[in-house]
Amino acid sequence: MSLRTALSRTSAALAAALLVATALSAPAHAAPTPSPGPAAGVGETGAARWAVQPSSAKGPTGRNYFIYDLAPGSTLTDHVGITNLGDRPVTFDVYGTDAYSAADGAFALLPADRRATDVGSWISVDRREWTIPAGKRVDIPFRLAVPANATPGDHTGGVIGAVARVRTTADGQRVLVDQRLAARVYLRVNGPVRPAVTVEAVDVSYDNPVNPFAGGDVVVRYRLRNDGNVRLGGSGTVTVDAPFGWEQARTAPTDLPELLPGATFTVTERITGVPPLLRLTAEVDIAATSTDTALPPVVRAAGIWAPPWLLLALLAVAAGWGGLRWWRRRDAPTVGRVTTPGPAARRPDAS
Repeated sequence: MSLRTALSRTSAALAAALLVATALSAPAHAAPTPSPGPAAGVGETGAARWAVQPSSAKGPTGRNYFIYDLAPGSTLTDHVGITNLGDRPVTFDVYGTDAYSAADGAFALLPADRRATDVGSWISVDRREWTIPAGKRVDIPFRLAVPANATPGDHTGGVIGAVARVRTTADGQRVLVDQRLAARVYLRVNGPVRPAVTVEAVDVSYDNPVNPFAGGDVVVRYRLRNDGNVRLGGSGTVTVDAPFGWEQARTAPTDLPELLPGATFTVTERITGVPPLLRLTAEVDIAATSTDTALPPVVRAAGIWAPPWLLLALLAVAAGWGGLRWWRRRDAPTVGRVTTPGPAARRPDAS
């Protein structure tokens, strides 16, 4: 899967606690309902339905995400469009935050109670809260200021439109729930680009079968780390070999999720029907790609013993039986041969 395909996944909605406050209304524009997809995320909580998408002062531009290439010290102004799809006014909390790769590889944003320290902290909105009338869209301006000491490479985050609602739990308690939608921000800060991926660990296990001809399951787990300063995608393949490089199985390429700089991701592959051939070696081959280029293949291998126990047991029994027979033959008494004397040989001088 290419990185562009990975980027077409919809923005994730995250929940966290958040206080609700009143807000000033802003000039609103009537807008058609955005369709859920890469250009607009649609969320719903209680009576509120809304969408968040990249926009401009005159309305949506058709962009899927906020994508920028800027030098350290640069600033720009852009707009995020928030559409109230419900039938009553809704107050939205609008702010920027940082992104990270979740354990399952999904694109995720920091919880609301965690302060952004990267690109999210470089985004500022004139005010945090915006009230949008029913069926209207507001194109909210925000400012992105890249620090002069910003590190080169990719910085990823999102511009969030959040709605807070009071809900009652099953035990009758009233809790404040915050639901969020975000338009992703992909910022490339100018400077040296260092795409790099490492296979940190490979773990191999084998379910050795009683019947060696039936084959067993090989489970290969490997952990990837994005050691570079740009986001990566790509695919991974696992090959299982017997001694002398005798290939037993090969997986189809597994699509890797988008890995942000510094992110790790664990892949698990299960390969069935592999016979126990004394020693099995699993080789992981990673073909990573960035938005700029493909990386050289990264290969790492690990092995596990896979003795064919039934065959070894049969060989042991056969060897034991053969040894026992040899022992019995060696210790058996030797039967001597009796020689019967024949007629005496006649001497030459006999008369």
